[in-house]
Amino acid sequence: MAGRIPKQFIDELLLRSDIVEVIDACVPLKKAGKDYKACCPFHEEKTPSFTVSSAKQFYHCFGCGAHGTAIGFLMEYEHMSFPEAVEELARRAGLSLPKETEGAIDRSESTADLLGVLEEAARYYRTQLRETPRAIAYLKGRGISGDVAGGFALGYAPDAWDNLVRLLGKTPAEREVLIRAGLAIRKDAGGCYDRFRDRVMFPIHDYRGRIVGFGGRIIDKGEPKYLNSPETPLFHKGRELYGLFRARDSIRKAGRVIVVEGYMDVVGLAQFGVDIAVATLGTATTREHLERLFRFVPEVVFCFDGDRAGREAAWRALEIVLPVLHEGRHAAFMFLPEGEDPDTLVQKEGKERFLGRTRTAMTVPDFLFKGLAEQVDMTRSTGRVQLAELAQPYLSKVPAGLLRDAMLDRLKLSPAMHEKLSAQENRHTGRIANLGPKRPAPIMRLAVAFLVQHPELAAHIDDSLSLQGSDLPGMPLFRMLLGLIKSSPKINTASIIEHFRDSEHKHSISRLAAWRHSALEHDIVAEFQGVLTQIHRTAVREKIDTLLQKEKISGLTSAEKAELAKLTRLPVEKAGITPH
Repeated sequence: MAGRIPKQFIDELLLRSDIVEVIDACVPLKKAGKDYKACCPFHEEKTPSFTVSSAKQFYHCFGCGAHGTAIGFLMEYEHMSFPEAVEELARRAGLSLPKETEGAIDRSESTADLLGVLEEAARYYRTQLRETPRAIAYLKGRGISGDVAGGFALGYAPDAWDNLVRLLGKTPAEREVLIRAGLAIRKDAGGCYDRFRDRVMFPIHDYRGRIVGFGGRIIDKGEPKYLNSPETPLFHKGRELYGLFRARDSIRKAGRVIVVEGYMDVVGLAQFGVDIAVATLGTATTREHLERLFRFVPEVVFCFDGDRAGREAAWRALEIVLPVLHEGRHAAFMFLPEGEDPDTLVQKEGKERFLGRTRTAMTVPDFLFKGLAEQVDMTRSTGRVQLAELAQPYLSKVPAGLLRDAMLDRLKLSPAMHEKLSAQENRHTGRIANLGPKRPAPIMRLAVAFLVQHPELAAHIDDSLSLQGSDLPGMPLFRMLLGLIKSSPKINTASIIEHFRDSEHKHSISRLAAWRHSALEHDIVAEFQGVLTQIHRTAVREKIDTLLQKEKISGLTSAEKAELAKLTRLPVEKAGITPH
């Protein structure tokens, strides 16, 4: 998604945004020298270690390591997606999103009108609930108190065809807004009628707490049992999660979230103090759901019925979650006793026993290998080989790291079989062992850090400085960074970080942006020139060594001899560096 928003727009947005203002609106900052400080909003601490740099437009916590730009802060603190954070910053800066930007809300739709009518509809439904004893009796029968119903802003849609349309759709334009908001359905013969009728209504909030849609639960018998708002400019069921906005502080504190199947599960659990549950909206869990949840917590616990349908749904969730289990992320599967729903089980067991089940839920490796082992006769000598063959497509989805290593260890393969499986996996995924950028040499790390923290230093590099032949680890990144800055002379640290957001160098760039090194603090021009001199000297020595080695083995061409002679008498103390 990040790649669909022009880099030039991101650069302009970050130049027009002040990270100090963005963060100070959420976390009060205090001036500390040239920077600002606060207690970190991402972990508990008593002594402030969270620093915000106005010069770099970058934040960093020296306690937990959290860091990023204004965009990154909105993503982590407000739990926005990348496009949402860009859209929010653009709104604050008074910038219009580029027309070619994908994933943003269609600006041709009047979202203010849609939000307004959804809020009015929610008020109407709440009023109708208070005036409908039958609906109140249904909720009481499910064990839901008035306080909890009020906390979730539950309502009731009357059993009539056009009550809402007559109230909020008095003009053709107003009826069009109701249709676009998903509250009314257009008739073939003209006009429209209410989408939701004779249902308990559950408002669905987005990450900002705005009502973007509704879910309706039939009171008596009828189909469908649950009815959701259709896809609208505001509502996308593959993105939103019921109860997330209300539960976000609780799940962050708990460090885990429970994903259940229905609205009543969320409300019923909250009635008994389990306020860390969210529900998908009539659809299977999506990758976007998971990415959103993992921005809040490190652990997601899926709660399913214990029957065959529940196991099959859990297996589908497993396939979705495997590719997003990067370092520090965990998932588990909790299965309910037969005949129980989350709300009925918590009524019988109580809050603590129910939460205890979430803490002992089946881990991803346990669930995966238990399911695969049921397909194999493990008493046979070939059983473990068959298990490995079945596991290979799933393991190939898991990002490289400790979890994947632990899952491979579970197979207990011989070194030869392990090597064969890895080779098969590499062919299957296109991976190459140990693929990734080499760790830069110390001098190159410092050079890259200089450019990241002080991009204006690129002006001190003479175009005649030859670095093309150097194989120093980190040199490709240095050249890439130098080219970026030369093409965008006004670029700042924040823009550099965002430029590399989807790159393999993302983490290196972010770490170097926060690196505290004495050379980066004082007389930076002189220090940087010294670093360039060392790099140039190293590059020249590399080339000389290469030519001398070739001379011994196969001899040199006339051009190479001339180059070697030139290099051996080249002064390198200030070579290629522009004095300023």
